Amino acid sequence: MEKKISNFGIAFNEQISDVAEISSEISAYLIKAGAQVSVFGAIQEEKIRRDILESKSEALIVLGGDGSMLRACHLCSSAQIPIIGINFGTMGFLIELQRNEWKQYFPRLLNGDYRIEKRMMLQAEHFRGEKSLGCWQVVNEVVVCRGQIVRPVRLTTEVDGYPMASYVADGIIAATPTGSTAYALAAGGAILPPDIRNIIIVPIAPHLSPDQAIVLSEGAQVTIRVHSSYAVFSIDGHPPVNIDGGDHVRVGASSDNSLFIRFHDPGFFYRTLNRYLENNPSFPIS
Repeated sequence: MEKKISNFGIAFNEQISDVAEISSEISAYLIKAGAQVSVFGAIQEEKIRRDILESKSEALIVLGGDGSMLRACHLCSSAQIPIIGINFGTMGFLIELQRNEWKQYFPRLLNGDYRIEKRMMLQAEHFRGEKSLGCWQVVNEVVVCRGQIVRPVRLTTEVDGYPMASYVADGIIAATPTGSTAYALAAGGAILPPDIRNIIIVPIAPHLSPDQAIVLSEGAQVTIRVHSSYAVFSIDGHPPVNIDGGDHVRVGASSDNSLFIRFHDPGFFYRTLNRYLENNPSFPIS
């Protein structure tokens, strides 16, 4: 049992046709039950982060797909606000409730009958020499890869300052256990349980280079050095940032965590994964 939540935020993907109407229905249900809905709006709105923090919301309800959940994690992780997702997307790896299940589970939410799942995040920092050019929090993965020029990039990796491997490849992924079922899985990486705390390094299309994924401990500091002039890097699928030859990206565990409200037992992750592996919902067969 966790604490009873009385102050909610509701954020939805405005690109989905009927999601605003269902969000309003949820808001009315919570208010009728005696709770407060202090934030209500599209998750794409620029002011949503300020609204969430200023309202002191105790939880954020997100209606959308995995992309909306990733955005919510970035919005809420620094304040350690837990998130509950309702799936209106295709995959829904991060989401436990389907669109028609919220009425079944929300009485439990209001009574504190749920658990909090804490997931590791990463911090990625871009350096040019000793100068830091930016720092980002990572839910799924940081990818250092080729840009628009269709040829491999030359990369070297270090762990805790010691050389690990050199690559000629399309790129390298440094992922969290959460991200192990995203791009890292598509590139041939291992699937990690979501509640462990490890960093997984996965090369993308390596050419005469190591092709195995490498799992590192939470305390490892990974440095990815770029030796090509046409590389980019991206955090959680965000627009790419150009990176010059000689630059490096340093990746390690973040002090922040993503917090998810869960109703099912931990084995639900594997049951969902098995269902997706048997029938990929992003590739419907008519």
